[in-house]
Amino acid sequence: MSEDPVTAQRLKQGLPVIVALASTLLVVAIMAALYLGREILVPVTLAILLSFVLVPAVRILRRIRVPRAAAVLLVVVIVFGGLFGIGSLIASEASQLASDLPRYTLVMRDKIKDLRGATDGAGTLSRMVDMVQDLSATLQPPGAIEVKGEPGTRTHPLTVEISPARASVVETFQTFAGPILHPLATTGLILIFTIFILLQREDLRNRAIRLAGGSGDLRRVTAAIDDATSRLSRFFLAQLALNIAFGVVIGVGLWLIGVPSPTLFGVLAAILRFVPYIGAAISALLPLILAAAVDPGWSMVIATAALFLVVEPIAGHVIEPLLYGHSTGLSPIAVILAATIWTFLWGPIGLVLATPLTVCLVVLGRHVERLWYLDVLLGDRPALAPPEIFYQRMLANDPAEAIDQGWQFLKERALVTYYDEVALAGLLLAQEDLSRGTLDRTRQDAVGAAIRTVVARLGTAPVARRTWRGAPRASDTETAAALAAAGPDRQIAGIVLAREDLAPAWRSEAPVLCVSSRGPFDEAATLMLSQILARHGLASQTLSMAAIRAGERPDNPGGLALICFSYLEPVSLSQIRFTVRQARAAVPGVRILVGFWRERDPATLDRLRRATSADFLVTSLNEALSAVTSACREPAPAQVASAPTRALPGPARPVAA
Repeated sequence: MSEDPVTAQRLKQGLPVIVALASTLLVVAIMAALYLGREILVPVTLAILLSFVLVPAVRILRRIRVPRAAAVLLVVVIVFGGLFGIGSLIASEASQLASDLPRYTLVMRDKIKDLRGATDGAGTLSRMVDMVQDLSATLQPPGAIEVKGEPGTRTHPLTVEISPARASVVETFQTFAGPILHPLATTGLILIFTIFILLQREDLRNRAIRLAGGSGDLRRVTAAIDDATSRLSRFFLAQLALNIAFGVVIGVGLWLIGVPSPTLFGVLAAILRFVPYIGAAISALLPLILAAAVDPGWSMVIATAALFLVVEPIAGHVIEPLLYGHSTGLSPIAVILAATIWTFLWGPIGLVLATPLTVCLVVLGRHVERLWYLDVLLGDRPALAPPEIFYQRMLANDPAEAIDQGWQFLKERALVTYYDEVALAGLLLAQEDLSRGTLDRTRQDAVGAAIRTVVARLGTAPVARRTWRGAPRASDTETAAALAAAGPDRQIAGIVLAREDLAPAWRSEAPVLCVSSRGPFDEAATLMLSQILARHGLASQTLSMAAIRAGERPDNPGGLALICFSYLEPVSLSQIRFTVRQARAAVPGVRILVGFWRERDPATLDRLRRATSADFLVTSLNEALSAVTSACREPAPAQVASAPTRALPGPARPVAA
């Protein structure tokens, strides 16, 4: 860094631009390396992904005392033998189909004529028919030229034979051997890399741990990499099994329908289903065209379309969630973007590998701290925590979106859980911004009003009388993340008290008074507390410190059994203690609950509980509900009948703790 303050200031200002340029150059360099090195990187990538699939089989053989080398060789030989068999079958079926295609052109021409007659005057349909006709023209035998004579005369095809120049031996070898040697070389590289990856799996894992910074925390990094490896193995194995089953079902269905070469189209369907979103549609295109060319009618086309329309939704929306969750862990935009980029870099094989490769990147982002941004960019998990999302919507003055997400949450959890884990935590974020001075008065009022709107709307939700115990079922990723972060409801969330369950002192119309502090967000927290108590059988009324200072009093001070003071902003212990003493003096025999929503340290809570002399000191709405429901069923302390009811305490002035 330069000692000149002006130069240092300019360097500091230009640092973000330099970082952005360096990041851009790094991305361009990585993409160039992937593109230029695809001949080597594609086999290596295929070998790595294949090793994830083969690891479980190797482990099974190792458990029955098969040596590692023999187990690896046996699994690899079986798998690659099967792949070679499938490849030979595909080549045979494709060759047979190519030789039979010209026989189907007459049927296609008749259908095109019928369609053209039916689509006269319809511009879009007519253009589609012309496109199909151009496609059928490509199915004619090569070298045949149709010569049209006068009307009524017979035409004869003329065969034109073009004799190329005599090629040299090298050119002949390149022409015939090149298309054969290149796939064989690629397959050989994949075979070799797969064998060595399986043989050196532990050594490669240790090197990955070292690269991930495992020397500082070996246990954590090892657990993360092992977890990532096992998850990827299960995911790829489940996806492979599902796609193979999909291809088998499609192949059998096409065979029953009567479409030629069903085995070829079944294998293509299994392969193309690795392509996200559009793979199944692409695999259905060729069978539909061939069905239209084979069958003079339309029944075969309709049956083929129905086959794909039935099988794909079942595989994608029923079986996939059962095998490996509702999604691959990727956001839809990331899937499309990844498919585009990998196709540009590696061609058709990149399109097939796009989803598995992106899943690997997301797993790395979730387990390797240096690569955290990969999870943010590509993963389907929300980039913000549920309380941060709630607070951001309040800042954007968009309570409607927060209400919608809250309703989705309440389908699986109780309202008190949502308030504790999402809304109240979001209020704490707002309070922190207020303490730092980053919220002006206008924004404070807007955020407070938005939160009160959310609380008022969610308060109309029906009371949940059951405790949630299953897995999150929400389809929305933000709601699912909030459900996972909140955990199950506490047992207290399912308790609703009846009037006969309450002690006599708690049977007035409003036995609880909730008092909010002077902070701009304390009123929202107090409304949450009052609402939760009312939903569980304890009616309450709310007042603010400002209203009490202005002379407002509760409707029935003599019927109060509990006074709850709500503190979201920092306050001094002396002020809380003074407020509690005033409340006891104003309403003799009343119990006092202090909600100190920002403190969670147990040691600090014990000190606060002794210092405030309150009956209950809680830090969450669940704790408050538990304390109040326990107290309301106990006999109340003996009250002094002759003691007059005094005015409630004035406001406690908040000061920095």
